Amino acid sequence: MSIGFDHLAPDILAVRFSAIGDILLTTPLLRAVRTRHPGARIAVLTKERYVPLLIDNPNVNEVFGMDPDEALRQVADLIRSVEYSHLLDLHGNLRTLALRRLAPGPWSSFSKARVARAALIFAKRNLYRRTMPMAERYFEAAAGLDVEPDGSPPEFFLSAKAVERVTGRLTHLGIGDGPTLVAIAPGAAHATKRWPPLYWLELAKRLRVTGAEIVVLGGPDDMPLAEWIASSAAPGAVSLAGMLELQETGAVIKRSAALISGDTGVMHMATGVGTPVVALFGPTVREFGFFPYRSERSTVVERTLGCRPCSSQGGARCPLGHHRCMRQIAPEAVYSALCSVLA
Repeated sequence: MSIGFDHLAPDILAVRFSAIGDILLTTPLLRAVRTRHPGARIAVLTKERYVPLLIDNPNVNEVFGMDPDEALRQVADLIRSVEYSHLLDLHGNLRTLALRRLAPGPWSSFSKARVARAALIFAKRNLYRRTMPMAERYFEAAAGLDVEPDGSPPEFFLSAKAVERVTGRLTHLGIGDGPTLVAIAPGAAHATKRWPPLYWLELAKRLRVTGAEIVVLGGPDDMPLAEWIASSAAPGAVSLAGMLELQETGAVIKRSAALISGDTGVMHMATGVGTPVVALFGPTVREFGFFPYRSERSTVVERTLGCRPCSSQGGARCPLGHHRCMRQIAPEAVYSALCSVLA
């Protein structure tokens, strides 16, 4: 990682280390800063593997990737070497707190509403004065820059090379030229956010009956499930799980008529490229701020249960052992939601 650019006023560094969705939800703020301050120098610091999410964003001058083995003190030394007028902590965790102490400066951050979140999870008391999407909460950190949300969704800019690679891959696989290509993403980092595998398979078969083609997306850990779904629903269904880079995943989603996923980063990829989303929410709720942001043709499928929410990010197992929040979302309900967003 290296930092070096000409000094312009204002000089802004935004820090958000992870993850996919959280980083893409910073883009409405980055866009607003660019609109309000056209001559600003805007840099973003994130983890190296997430650099592709922002590298082609025209509202950002530079994206700095932190290597996995890079010490926080080294990063702090580089930040101190530049006289930033605004340092935006868009992560708000212990790591960025340590970074702020190692590199003192004009830092500002935002409220994570931890008390309200904990009250809703553990006491089922809603102390949120209003439901504010995370993309808009980030604006609290930029109060000194005189910016406001513009009402538009996140942005995920793709390189021409990524689009070209995906076009060639889909053509080689013999899909993508039919009347409808639907992307599905059955995986999730936390088990309680995952829809049952048999439900995904039932949905995939229902889609194939209509003539829709299916591409299953995910990371390396999702490959066995994705390949099982695709092979069971074939022909006309393929798995690309574990085979694509971040921008290539975005290019597949952009080419698709819609994406069906859980509460995961690919959901925000879809809103960032303008593809409608059918999102399945279980352990988490709207108040936490991560529903599809400003996507008019997207919808959330969820069930009203007294045990929701049970966590802020999902967990390894359902605290009550029944996982009804996801099991009670029927495949036919998801299919109906898809038909609605495509109507």
